[in-house]
Amino acid sequence: MRLRPHIAQLACAAALFAVVGCSGASDDPVPEIVTGSLEEIAAKADCEPNVQTDAAELRQANCRNGEGRFILTTFATARGQREWINEANDYGGTYLVGRKWVASGEEKVVMSLRGRLGGTVERAGHHSGSSGAGGNGHTGGHQH
Repeated sequence: MRLRPHIAQLACAAALFAVVGCSGASDDPVPEIVTGSLEEIAAKADCEPNVQTDAAELRQANCRNGEGRFILTTFATARGQREWINEANDYGGTYLVGRKWVASGEEKVVMSLRGRLGGTVERAGHHSGSSGAGGNGHTGGHQH
């Protein structure tokens, strides 16, 4: 009965493939996550940023490229970024999350940006009429 360890290994490999396969639903390769200033990230996204907020804790700009409009936000700290995302989740939407930056907009635009910027796609449910009490509203960082 030496086959059993091999069967167990195959089962583990199949389970791992199923988990990894679910997170990579797109056939397009995802680049390494870009880093840099708001202007550097915007250049990689092929947009000229129209800066709306220029504060110590975050910078935010309206952007437009061939795929559509989106908002690009950079953060001074990872903690500030996560707090912003948790609050933004109350409003719903689709977010492309990188290292201390977020791009938000229509899902098709965000998905196209992922091919340029890398990152993880997060979707937040709409909570209209909700106070947001009872949990942080985070959807768990779905990747596609």
